[in-house]
Amino acid sequence: MKSINVVGAGLAGSEAAFYLLSHGYEVHLYERRPLVLDGAHITGLYGELVCSNSLKSKSLDNACGLLKEEMRIMHSITMDAAAESEVPSGNALSVDRDVFATKITTRLNSFPNLVLHTEEVTGLPEGITILATGPLTSDGLMKILGEKIGQKSLSFFDASAPIVKKSSIDFTKAYYKSRYEQGDESYINCPFDKEEYTRFVDELIHAERALLHEFDTKYFEGCLPVEVIASRGFETLRHGPLKPFGLSTPEHPKPFAVAQLRQDTLLGDYYNIVGFQTNLTYPEQRRVFSMIPGLENAEFLRFGLMHRNSYLDAPRCLNEDMSLKQDPNLFIAGQLSGVEGYVESSAMGIYAAICASRKLEGKEPIVPSKNTIMGALIYYITHCADKYFSPMNANWALIPTSSKRDRQPTIDTAIEETKIFWEKVNG
Repeated sequence: MKSINVVGAGLAGSEAAFYLLSHGYEVHLYERRPLVLDGAHITGLYGELVCSNSLKSKSLDNACGLLKEEMRIMHSITMDAAAESEVPSGNALSVDRDVFATKITTRLNSFPNLVLHTEEVTGLPEGITILATGPLTSDGLMKILGEKIGQKSLSFFDASAPIVKKSSIDFTKAYYKSRYEQGDESYINCPFDKEEYTRFVDELIHAERALLHEFDTKYFEGCLPVEVIASRGFETLRHGPLKPFGLSTPEHPKPFAVAQLRQDTLLGDYYNIVGFQTNLTYPEQRRVFSMIPGLENAEFLRFGLMHRNSYLDAPRCLNEDMSLKQDPNLFIAGQLSGVEGYVESSAMGIYAAICASRKLEGKEPIVPSKNTIMGALIYYITHCADKYFSPMNANWALIPTSSKRDRQPTIDTAIEETKIFWEKVNG
């Protein structure tokens, strides 16, 4: 049986392993958790979600929603697990994190051709290898990569939001509603009046932040700590994570700002504060976030935290098949490749596995059409002008021919082109 190594059992690594296992390859899966904890994950489960439990929009007229559909066509384990662990969240696909990760772990461990190595990888294994170690890639592996590509990797900081116990929320102030009448009441809303908002912003800006020690503070604009957003001006929060628009009710006709909480578990007993990624110290999080109306006596089950996200300068060092230009037997998957987001990282795991298996079989790579979201992402990270490169989410700008007035032709083309790609891969 032919063998391929996969290093890292996050979303990208799990997708890569699932594709290879399903196609009859022996997979040597290397995962250091739970033997070595990284300060962000809390379990040893494959595919554990850290920053949020949301996989973003379910709608096909959203670029990330369309990418999900492309992945379903390719039999994505992420999409299967999400369908079995979904929790209510309006138009977003959100999941119970533990159920989601357990589904992925159980499915992968059921394959007899999986060989699991629970260890810290300090040197790359021999043979064709998919590196899917994600944003928290160890310093040792980053050093090895740096030596291979002849330059330092890039990095930025990311942050995750706190989780509170639903039973501790004051529903004399909080209320259920999804934005813009989505047909459900998936979110818990905590409305501010102007005076409450003013006090909250002032305390948030001046709250004590955790030290970052040896790291700098190159934040990713798509996932800024809430205190950084607040520091950019009085109105920024209420036009960002605290925007009140579409959340009015007869009892709350004109909230000045609204903090939303999204269900985090299937039981509905835990909720995360949407958009509240933070680097505040734990005592300050408890103090400042308890100023949110309805959360005065909230029981925090997990506080937000800050962690480093690492990624490679993909245009300089990656081929279109996700292999390193300096080492064609080493494939880079997931966030390390320069994409940003759960779904995007998962998609790159599928693609890296396809390319690695074709390399092993002596076949030429097959690249998805640029008219698909996956293909457009691959083209961006491997062809972007180096000086402008930064991690990229799925978005319509990646497909310049897409029309804002009517997305349907682009959607139809992407789905059809994905089916053609998948048929070629399995032909």
